[in-house]
Amino acid sequence: MKNLFITKPVHAEPHVVAGEEVSLAKTLNWRHLIMLGIGAVIGAGIFVITGTAAAEHAGPAIILSFVFAGIACAFAALCYAEFSAMIPVSGSAYSYTYSTLGEAVAWFVGWSLVLEYLFAASTVAVGWAGYTLSFLDQFGLHLPAALREAPFTFKHEEFVWTGAWFNLPAVLIIGAIAMLCYRGIKESATVNAVIVALKVGVVLLVVIFGAHYVHPDNWHPFIPENQAPGVYGWSGVFRGASIVFFAYIGFDAVSTAAQEVKNPQRDMPIGIMGSLFICTLLYIAMAAVLTGMLPYTKLGTAEPVATALAAVPQLAWLKTAAELAAIAGLSTVILVMMMGQPRIFYAMANDGLLPKTFGKVHPKFRTPHRATVIVAVIAAVMAAFLPISLLGDVVSMGTLVAFATVSAGVLILRYTQPDLKRSFRVPMAILVCPLGVLACLALIWIMPLRNWLILLVWTVIGFVVYFSYGYKHSKLRKAQQS
Repeated sequence: MKNLFITKPVHAEPHVVAGEEVSLAKTLNWRHLIMLGIGAVIGAGIFVITGTAAAEHAGPAIILSFVFAGIACAFAALCYAEFSAMIPVSGSAYSYTYSTLGEAVAWFVGWSLVLEYLFAASTVAVGWAGYTLSFLDQFGLHLPAALREAPFTFKHEEFVWTGAWFNLPAVLIIGAIAMLCYRGIKESATVNAVIVALKVGVVLLVVIFGAHYVHPDNWHPFIPENQAPGVYGWSGVFRGASIVFFAYIGFDAVSTAAQEVKNPQRDMPIGIMGSLFICTLLYIAMAAVLTGMLPYTKLGTAEPVATALAAVPQLAWLKTAAELAAIAGLSTVILVMMMGQPRIFYAMANDGLLPKTFGKVHPKFRTPHRATVIVAVIAAVMAAFLPISLLGDVVSMGTLVAFATVSAGVLILRYTQPDLKRSFRVPMAILVCPLGVLACLALIWIMPLRNWLILLVWTVIGFVVYFSYGYKHSKLRKAQQS
């Protein structure tokens, strides 16, 4: 048991796998990080999940769901900010946990992050495909039905066959973004910044012009009467919070770029907290406008923003712009997720817990190119064959596990190594850290049994991999034994 919980020194910042002469390039600043955070966060939450969560769970009180989810994220974000400034490596929550709770727990967290980023990229790719197909249909460009969606969907806890072969657009967008990630992080960050400016501009237009067509009657009752566990009422508000929590996962992906930041001690806290604050304001504003423009029961579509705008003829011009922003915006979410996952694999390979191929860096582009290709292939397969309703909910669970451990890790390190240099400190850590843990555990607790079973199966698979390979090849364990 003692061997399972060995911890890595906080000052250890591995840059290369043994025999590798090329390290990741330090090219990013705090502006890039804020844009990366917004690029990941503003996407699926506004353009895909808001409508479903309002229609099926929270009603107009989806606004409160975003507030509660945002508060839970703020606790975790403060902890991520302290860790990422203190341990500026690519592994995100995995690396932080390795230094506080030990190798076995770090593996569990790292494996949960695989669940988060891989499923997130696939989920958003499916949403991207829905918006793109809807947009092209307006111009008479129709993809064959067999190539428009997954072969089955998931409704009312049951699988329903669609008759399709696979989701071709989702596969294509993942392939295109993988090529960009392969090429370099600075190029990826630049493309992301341009698209972020576009989609935030459109979101502001929807909020400003849509506010003129808000009907306050649509907000009554603000919290619809409870009909079943998690369906309206306060239980629906909290169930909605557990779903829209998925919309916030982008800010932690910022921490995976820490090893490629010029001044991580200053820039990481700014990037993480800045992107979360901006995105929370945009989410609340958009949720209020959408539920005010259209009765919440009509928002349960694959493209709720376009649905709400289509109901107002005067805003027809904005509907097209919103669809384009959704298509572009969801692209950046996929981009940041597919930047993050290979870098977590890179960190795990550096520690010997995964094969060396995951830690190889391209000699010219200085990106973890092999891990990028592996992630793209797996994400494309999932996006091709799995429905968005099943993918999205599972992502939140993996995220919450990581957030809870990071929140606990900050407090543990305050007591075990109080003299460590911390350029950013969580204010009132004795209060914030436990609240971060409790908020995440509460959101996990109210998730359906299906999610627990998926997490259990995923964890079992992960520990089979760990004990068959990672435990034997751990560099830290070998160093201690030598």
